[in-house]
Amino acid sequence: MSTFDISRAKDNGVLKEIIKEGQGEELPSPSCKVTVHYTGTLLDGTKFDSSRDRNEPFSFTLGVSEVIKGWDIGVATMKKGEIAILTCKSKYAYGKNGSPPKIPPDATLKFEVELIDWESEDISPNSDKSILRNHIVAGTGYSSPEIGSLVNVHLIGEYDGKIFEDREVQFSLGEGENVGIIEGVEKALERFKTGEKSKLYIHSKFAFQKHGKPEFNIPPNANVIYIVELKSFEKALTAWSLKPEEKIEQAKLLKEKGGNYFKEKKYNLAIKMYDRVLSFLKIEENVSNEIKNEENNLRLLTNLNLALCYLKTNQNNEAKDTCNKVLEVNDKNEKALFRRGQAYLNLAAPEIAIKDFEEVIKIEPKNTAAAKQIIVCKAQIKKHLEKEKKLFANMFEKFAQEDKQKEEEILRQQPDVMRGTLGEWGQEERPGGRDATAFEKENPNILMLNANGTGEFKNM
Repeated sequence: MSTFDISRAKDNGVLKEIIKEGQGEELPSPSCKVTVHYTGTLLDGTKFDSSRDRNEPFSFTLGVSEVIKGWDIGVATMKKGEIAILTCKSKYAYGKNGSPPKIPPDATLKFEVELIDWESEDISPNSDKSILRNHIVAGTGYSSPEIGSLVNVHLIGEYDGKIFEDREVQFSLGEGENVGIIEGVEKALERFKTGEKSKLYIHSKFAFQKHGKPEFNIPPNANVIYIVELKSFEKALTAWSLKPEEKIEQAKLLKEKGGNYFKEKKYNLAIKMYDRVLSFLKIEENVSNEIKNEENNLRLLTNLNLALCYLKTNQNNEAKDTCNKVLEVNDKNEKALFRRGQAYLNLAAPEIAIKDFEEVIKIEPKNTAAAKQIIVCKAQIKKHLEKEKKLFANMFEKFAQEDKQKEEEILRQQPDVMRGTLGEWGQEERPGGRDATAFEKENPNILMLNANGTGEFKNM
């Protein structure tokens, strides 16, 4: 077996010799949790540590400096099941100080490492494992594409063991939807380096979602796999690198692109473009009034367009908040009031929405669209009131029925005076609990009522 230099600096700092080939072609990614067996020795063969002797595999997170540099570099090149010898110079191990008492200063170390397994790297936005990555070929360099970067990629999409697409495509990151790129691939590419090739496991919410992809025989809510290679990319323009007038020009271009996407009913793409417009409109204060006025006008128009896109995609809270940004600057803006009213109406708050539409009418009495929305609001308010009235009526009826049932239950628990054992002359109410005959014998002169209501004294 040959030995080769895998150090990034190509200084022979980390040498690798493969003892046993691994399986497949996937490699663990940085931030993966890897599990290994290892034996560490000095150059003279003295063993200083071994997980095998303890019969306890060792796990660590790759690429975050939990272990020596030589391991982070070496294990990242290994396939599952591979066994390799990593020879690490001191600066890739424990340096000039060593690790007393077992590892002397400035020591070169040898490790026999077996990569048992690893957990795929979670690169999903919410760290919920909805986008997982395994490296096939590690990329080079330190920079990654960002929104707006022009990327050149090769894609292979798989579902249920079958390839449904295999193509090379170039697009601006953030606009992949326009060329059929799923969201999960775009989000993953923001973590890629040039030349990287990785296998992605993508949950349906970042793939074809509840609609599926019938032309690819992909059902609704299906998880998919993509093998993605980032062949090259051009960095996106950033606001900080431009002069104020250049920022304005770039913002106009993006606004126009957003408008075109809106006309094509690609509202999500339009939203992304308008967000980028706003990112270029953070201009310093010490500029000419002309540029400042143009910036303010662009921001107002962009927020109005953004609010409309949010309404089209049923993101009503976002639409409301965006309109508020316009109204903070101009509380009489007719479009902002109207669109905020629509958002409130969609959020089932007609009592609030009607105030915005009425304000529009004050500004422009001939605004028939606002007048119609006021009618809609009044109808909804009336409907809500009738619903509440019915709800309260049913509630009161229910409470009355419950009260009646409680009263009946209380009455059932009261003594029954018509029964012989209890009541006015019941046994419990006799002096000492004696029965009627005994009582009468002891009180012969008591007045007793006869059957026809007259009274007579017995034994007189």
